[in-house]
Amino acid sequence: MKRSIGIAAGLFLLWVGSLFALDGREIMDRVDKRPTGKTSHARVRMDLIDSKGQVNTRSVEMFTVKGEKDLKKLVIVFHAPASVKDTRYLAVENEGRDDDKWIYLPALKRVRRIAASEGGSSFMGSDFTYDDMSDRDVDRDNHKLLREEKLESYQCYVVESSAKDPKDSQYSKRISWVAKDLWIPVKIELYDKKGNLQKVATMDKIDTIQGFVTPLQTTMKNVQKGTATVLVMEKFVWDEPLPSSLFTTRYLETGKP
Repeated sequence: MKRSIGIAAGLFLLWVGSLFALDGREIMDRVDKRPTGKTSHARVRMDLIDSKGQVNTRSVEMFTVKGEKDLKKLVIVFHAPASVKDTRYLAVENEGRDDDKWIYLPALKRVRRIAASEGGSSFMGSDFTYDDMSDRDVDRDNHKLLREEKLESYQCYVVESSAKDPKDSQYSKRISWVAKDLWIPVKIELYDKKGNLQKVATMDKIDTIQGFVTPLQTTMKNVQKGTATVLVMEKFVWDEPLPSSLFTTRYLETGKP
């Protein structure tokens, strides 16, 4: 009798535990809703590493602002070297559709709109694409919790995400290791349309800045090409007042907010 009660109690606890277990969609929703500031301003070192280990370093400045429904705008300004100096990029997040993207190239002296079909193209010769530089709407993908495991010092949820419409993504799937205590992916595997591993993104340094969990160093490795791009936040500030005119195509063209 005692044995049957023990089994019943164990089954009940398993059942109760399943009621509170998170699924893949809920996990990625928490990642998306992780608290951050209304604005951010970062000075960034971008290291482009070729297949022979040669490093090309760029000096970059990044600005973000949240608007209605927490939709984000992003501006990236290249300061050095001379070959990319004064190149400026703007991405405006939209609900339920592709972001609007523009780039100003000094050699052309004009602002060019980036078509949605170019989202999978390399961003300024880096291992990030234009789409990689923007947040992806959680609702555009199906999310499946694969397992829970430890990755280095992080206890993680491992979640597979794939586009509901296969034409809506440059990748066949993404597998994210989400740190349970931070609600941030510390590693993401990106698979090409043939299902082969193409790139791996890792958050190499994470800290708390002004009360917000903040990635301070990110590496994107293209395992098929043997190249990598490292973004190092040399200075990072949340909630700095930024003029709305900074996030416009006029600023891209003039460089003056």
